[in-house]
Amino acid sequence: MARAATTTDAFNAVAEPRRRQILDVLADGERSVNDLVMLLGLAQPLVSKHLRVLREVGLVEVRDEGRQRMYRLNGHSLKPIYDWVKNYEQSWSQRFERLDVVLEELKEREDGDDGGNE
Repeated sequence: MARAATTTDAFNAVAEPRRRQILDVLADGERSVNDLVMLLGLAQPLVSKHLRVLREVGLVEVRDEGRQRMYRLNGHSLKPIYDWVKNYEQSWSQRFERLDVVLEELKEREDGDDGGNE
């Protein structure tokens, strides 16, 4: 089965770590390409390439401000990813609750062992 192009699917687009870094920075607010280059320590052509992919799948929006292009996160396009991850939230919560019970039992055993050695 052929893999979906990164330019048509948000899941594939965010699979690339540098694109996730860009989204993380843009989550704090609008940034120019130069700001992203400086904050991420990546070459400008690489940042521009990743921004193009993110823009094509709708994860970021761009507007012109004078001679600069300003990029911002489009949270609505992240909703399919959120909806997919949300399906696992109940399972994760149950597992964490079970882990809390086990850790509490271990702590009680440890405290009980210490009490007998005094």
